[in-house]
Amino acid sequence: MSTPKRTPDRALLRDAVAIAAAMIAVGASFGAIAIAYGLPTWVPFLMSTAVFAGGAQFLAVGLIAAGNPLAAVFAGLLLNARHLPFGLAVSETVGPRLRDRLIGSHLMTDEVVAFTLAEKDPARRRRTYWLIGITLFTSWNLGTALGVWLGGATGDPAALGLDAAFPAGLIALILPSLRDRDTRLVALTGAAIAVALTPVLPAGLPVLCALLGLLTVVRPRRGNPATSDQTAEHHTKTEEAPC
Repeated sequence: MSTPKRTPDRALLRDAVAIAAAMIAVGASFGAIAIAYGLPTWVPFLMSTAVFAGGAQFLAVGLIAAGNPLAAVFAGLLLNARHLPFGLAVSETVGPRLRDRLIGSHLMTDEVVAFTLAEKDPARRRRTYWLIGITLFTSWNLGTALGVWLGGATGDPAALGLDAAFPAGLIALILPSLRDRDTRLVALTGAAIAVALTPVLPAGLPVLCALLGLLTVVRPRRGNPATSDQTAEHHTKTEEAPC
């Protein structure tokens, strides 16, 4: 007897396989580039397992190869600072136990959060978070191993357009949410802020500044019209009352 409520649907599995394939390709590029920079073989493996942050890993490898490891650490922390609001958004989904929070926070990426928040049902959110998180972690490390083995044959992911795979997937995920007027306003404002600040701020900061788009839905509280009318009527009667 099938239990559809306990197993992810086919659409989710299909999406997981598709994004895992892109993750393997970009992970292979990371492994190959790390070897091409002359880093020891164990470095990309250690970074992919202990750090697991694609963009930050590419940036860190370049800075380490340039002889500036401290800048690599600082840049990685800065680039991944966006995970702070991400963690608040999915904290209940990950689970209350310490083990779940430690492992779940390590698996948290942009794609995992996007897939998770696209689900409305809490049970499906939890399944989605762990399925996508484990899938991406596994595929990223497989890609890294493949890139190290190829030793630079894959080259830059931008040359094949692979750098656009994840943004395209995220855009497809948020399109249904843009039907809501407030959500659309926040998204467009945040995107405009990020694009405007990209030429003048270091990598990672424009994404954080995009959170300022949330201010568009913050409206000052106004007094209850009914209460205001009653107050005005009370003052009028008080003034007209005989001494």
